[in-house]
Amino acid sequence: MNRWYHSWVAAVRIARRDAWRFKGRSSLVLAMIALPILGVSAADLTVRSAELSAGQKMERELGAADARMSDPGMGGVPIHQSPDGLNNTPVKEYKDGEWPSGHGDIRAAIPEGAKTLKDSNGSGKLRTAHGLLNTVIHELDTTDPMARGIMTLDQGRFPDKAGEVAASTHFLETGGLKVGSIVTARGLATEYRIVGSYELPDALKSDEVLAPPGTFLAPLDKALKADGLPGTETSSTYLGSVGGDGFTWNMVKEVNTRGVMAISRAVALAPPADSEVPLFQHEGWSNYEQSAASEAAALAVVGTVVGLAILEICLLAGPAFAVGARRSARQLGLVGANGGDRRHIRAIVLSGGLVIGFAAAVLGTALGLLLTFALRPVLEDYIGKRFGSFDVRPLELLGIGLVAVLTGLLAAVVPAITASRQTVLASLTGRRGVRRSSRVLPVIGLIAAGLGITITLYGAAATDSVVIVAGGSALAELGIVALTPALVGLFGKTGRWLPLSPRLALRDAVRNRGRTAPAVAAVLAAVAGTVAVATYAASDDVQQRAAYQAQLPHGAVTVLNSEGGGRDVPALRAAVQKHFPVDVRADVSRIAVGNANCAPYSEVKGCGRYEIFTPKDNRCALWFEDVPGSKQFTADERRKLAEDWRCKEPRSYSEYDVLVADEKLLSVLAIDNPGVVNALKSGKAISFDSRNVEKGQVGIKLITDTDKAELMQAKGKDAPGEIKSFPVHQAPKSATAYGVQIILPEQAAKAAGLITAPVGAYFSTDKLPDSTQQQKLDAALDALGVDGGLYVEKGYTSDNSIVLLALTVFAGLVTIGAAGIATGLAQTDAEPDLKTLAAVGAPPRVRRTLSGFQCGVVAAMGVVLGSAAGVLPAIGLRLTEERQEMKWYQEALDSGMGGLSDPPYIPIVIPWETLAALLVAVPVGAALLAALVTRSRTAVARRAAG
Repeated sequence: MNRWYHSWVAAVRIARRDAWRFKGRSSLVLAMIALPILGVSAADLTVRSAELSAGQKMERELGAADARMSDPGMGGVPIHQSPDGLNNTPVKEYKDGEWPSGHGDIRAAIPEGAKTLKDSNGSGKLRTAHGLLNTVIHELDTTDPMARGIMTLDQGRFPDKAGEVAASTHFLETGGLKVGSIVTARGLATEYRIVGSYELPDALKSDEVLAPPGTFLAPLDKALKADGLPGTETSSTYLGSVGGDGFTWNMVKEVNTRGVMAISRAVALAPPADSEVPLFQHEGWSNYEQSAASEAAALAVVGTVVGLAILEICLLAGPAFAVGARRSARQLGLVGANGGDRRHIRAIVLSGGLVIGFAAAVLGTALGLLLTFALRPVLEDYIGKRFGSFDVRPLELLGIGLVAVLTGLLAAVVPAITASRQTVLASLTGRRGVRRSSRVLPVIGLIAAGLGITITLYGAAATDSVVIVAGGSALAELGIVALTPALVGLFGKTGRWLPLSPRLALRDAVRNRGRTAPAVAAVLAAVAGTVAVATYAASDDVQQRAAYQAQLPHGAVTVLNSEGGGRDVPALRAAVQKHFPVDVRADVSRIAVGNANCAPYSEVKGCGRYEIFTPKDNRCALWFEDVPGSKQFTADERRKLAEDWRCKEPRSYSEYDVLVADEKLLSVLAIDNPGVVNALKSGKAISFDSRNVEKGQVGIKLITDTDKAELMQAKGKDAPGEIKSFPVHQAPKSATAYGVQIILPEQAAKAAGLITAPVGAYFSTDKLPDSTQQQKLDAALDALGVDGGLYVEKGYTSDNSIVLLALTVFAGLVTIGAAGIATGLAQTDAEPDLKTLAAVGAPPRVRRTLSGFQCGVVAAMGVVLGSAAGVLPAIGLRLTEERQEMKWYQEALDSGMGGLSDPPYIPIVIPWETLAALLVAVPVGAALLAALVTRSRTAVARRAAG
């Protein structure tokens, strides 16, 4: 025991001395291991610091109060709730269509003797330095002690009298205001002075204004109702303080009997057992904890990712330790000559990994602490909330540091074994001898690769488990890593067709597989991950592009506004035409039921609504009970009906399904069918949904009694109303109106006695409006003091280009780094050959060229193998996703909802641009970089004494 201890102490001392002597190599390996440790430790600190304790959550939610009581909107019926107040359900079971709704009485549920504070929230448009900004309006008496802690004062003070408000710092920044500025609300003439700024710790990016109770919300409702403008919806909760033991779980259940929900500080700090929570006793409810299976799956995925990351670092650092072992060969030979055996040689090399790993753990953790502390304000702004505290978990950081130590040891294992197998004579003289490659390792790698591919394909084709696919892909990648030495030998056979320098570089790589294979495997691992993510991202991008539903032709613009009967519409049309590159402008109107001021779905007395009438013979039997042949269908019958043309719903949506317009609208919508254009010009309506057409007519039902209509439709009957019929032309299926189902000519609408009101315009543009034009238009609309309802169709925008570029750059850096390490080792090993070349008259550029090709060869082999290995997991994941999507689609068909969606489209797309960049640019870049940093001349050393 004592001998073992002293031998390891000596080994560690020797390794520490060598690491200090060769600072360049040590720094490279240390940085390679420390960087991931820095990132993981910083992420751990950020996550833990961002997590709030129960007490901190309650302080931000309740301030200094004991509880917050709110109305769940169930009409005051008794409810059961979860302890955290996030979920609730009525005590009584209700059938579909009978679910309770309405307001409850919070004040009646407040416990006797409790102190209360009303907390109200709404929203409104406030005038800023730039225009109008939709803002949260928060009314709370901040002089009450219960409000302390809900928000944090930044500058000035909180308002305490009429005419004063405070604003969130984000609102001031966005609106170009400051403490002391004047702010007004749209619809109110009163001016308010901003006396302070504050922040909401859980919502730093919230645009909010704080005012004393009754400042905005109540007067705003009255003023807006007088002007006929839409008011703001106000929601109120009550903070309560009861003293003693606080708001207990029994008190929470008591207010639940009054139909009120409560969030309690005492309950959050000491939650009741699940058996004491009535909600959890309901069938289908649980405490929402992850099941053991899901936790195991998550751990499996994390373990796979961490394992592959450690493998990649080991493969990157391994050649560097091999460099150290090569350079210390004479020293290791002296250890053997003085009685040291193979165990001592291995211990010295392993101690190098231990020393570097320990230093990387200390440095990475320390830098992670400093970086997180320094970037805390930036991180808080990024996640949008303040940290609860700077939470350092020593055990977690120790575990992360141990990963660095383990990585260093694993990276030194292969060099340690290789060094220990050399004879003392070979170590002292620098002669390496000839070692045969392992014949077992390629067989193991081939078996592992085949098994991994089989598992991946099985997981994708026969199961829905992502874990199986990920595990199989990882096993296949490990198998390819094990096959790397053999594959490097196969690459060597291509050398006969290459010029001298690349042929020498390839021959050197094949002859010295011990240093080439780890570097190639490291490049393989990095490139495989990049290709896998890039393939999945590219496939998902094509899927999202296919699923994207354009609301207009590319570059087209709409401006729609129904307020005040369309009084602001002419100004809106003129503003868009002035500031945008408009080609064609098509003015459109809407149908109003009651009077021109009646907005769609208005609840104002005297206003109604319209709907497109669908004849009974054209209705889908799955959705209408009064259709001939409707009944309870089997799953097979539902599948067949889903393919029926009457059950096919339009895929596009428009704010108005009926528009009154002329043929200019067809031009903007890019509909140039002569029959459609001529029919609209001749006064016929145009229908884009064949289900609405019967005998050349289309009907629009005017519903005046909306309450009776809703009652009738709830019973499965048609709503009562007058049907206006119009001669119609059915547009071909190829004509796309982007959600508009009927276009009525103005003369046909007037002849039928319909009330119409201007609602806006559709515009086609010469080119897509740019940001400057958009800003000018926004300023013009703000000057008008109206909401534009502006929409510009920019088409599908993909963010994957940035992702793919970042992945390519990352893979390129790792590839160049790994190839650079291999090149450094190759130069050390090939120094005698280079000197021989110089001695026989080879020009100086040969050394630089050979070095570049050595680096390029390693990079090229790793990129080729990594590209092939990376496609497999992406294909497996996409096939798994397709299987899941098809399963859900089949379930939708069985339930009769298949006509509402298209069959799933899950393409598999290879990102050829990314692969081309990896296969060509990265190896070439690595070769050029290695050639540039290599000295072209070296001194010819005297031959060592034999």
